[in-house]
Amino acid sequence: MGGHALARFWYEILGYEMQEEEDEAAVIGPPSTPEGRNRSGPVPPRLTFLRVPEGKTVKNRLHIDINPTDRDQNEEVRRLVDLGARHVDVGQGGKESWVVLAGPEGSEFCVLEDRCP
Repeated sequence: MGGHALARFWYEILGYEMQEEEDEAAVIGPPSTPEGRNRSGPVPPRLTFLRVPEGKTVKNRLHIDINPTDRDQNEEVRRLVDLGARHVDVGQGGKESWVVLAGPEGSEFCVLEDRCP
């Protein structure tokens, strides 16, 4: 999977937008959010996706956990599966409070319990 397709998968999950696109890289970030001194509170991170020739062979170099804040955990898992994620078994015992999914390129991530107010 190329960096652009992977970036689109993650910006759909996070509610981000594409901010930069080049041949070998794509950058996503929060929509229309001023950065640095012009923003009150923390600056949300931007994510850069680079195309590499190698496929995934072992553990991820980065593991992402997601806490839904506007829907419950089951609804979020369904939404992510609809976007292209799939359930994976990494040795869970069945009593975890999180759900392990993998994105279209195979990197695992977890959906934790919701943090709805």
